[in-house]
Amino acid sequence: MNEHLLKILIVGDGNVGKSSFVHRYVNGQFNKTYKMTMGVDYSVKMLLWSDKEKVRLQLWDIAGQERFISMNRVYYKGAVGCVVMFDVTSSDSFLSCCHWKRDLDNKAMLPSGDSIPCILLANKCDLAQRVVTADRIDRFSKANGFVTWMEVSVKDNKNIGEAMRRLVQEILSVQSSLDPLQPGPQDSVYPQLDSECNRGAGCC
Repeated sequence: MNEHLLKILIVGDGNVGKSSFVHRYVNGQFNKTYKMTMGVDYSVKMLLWSDKEKVRLQLWDIAGQERFISMNRVYYKGAVGCVVMFDVTSSDSFLSCCHWKRDLDNKAMLPSGDSIPCILLANKCDLAQRVVTADRIDRFSKANGFVTWMEVSVKDNKNIGEAMRRLVQEILSVQSSLDPLQPGPQDSVYPQLDSECNRGAGCC
């Protein structure tokens, strides 16, 4: 069975839910207590992608605090995909996505020189006090080269697995186009939730 090793970055401002997102995705649990990430946290998740392919995800949860941003170039090295996350109840965290995407495009590139695939996630969509509209997010996503965007709720476990499967599918599709020896995107299938096994470890 072929195994793909994919390094994926999780970036965004502090307190938007990045660490909770990773914990929910890897361990299937929601952590109610907030602990600020210092530098980077690292987790691993294995996906049975098809009957011939396994995907091992290295998830790098990058600290969102400004003082850690100077270290990001080291953490970005070798990344093949990225999640950019914001909080729909915080306009500032949404505006910061422009900075995060620009920083990412400057520091993490494919061998071809193109930007790595990125998905934009609007977290905390379960909360009533949202201030960022879906139309605004859609325009921003299209203008800034994201693969797509999704509303997610780490608390309610909404679209967590779906978002990551969409990103992984795009990464594998891009890699197969760069390397003709790799299976094509038509050979990939969406993994079922019960086939996943976990191991923790234009701007606006």
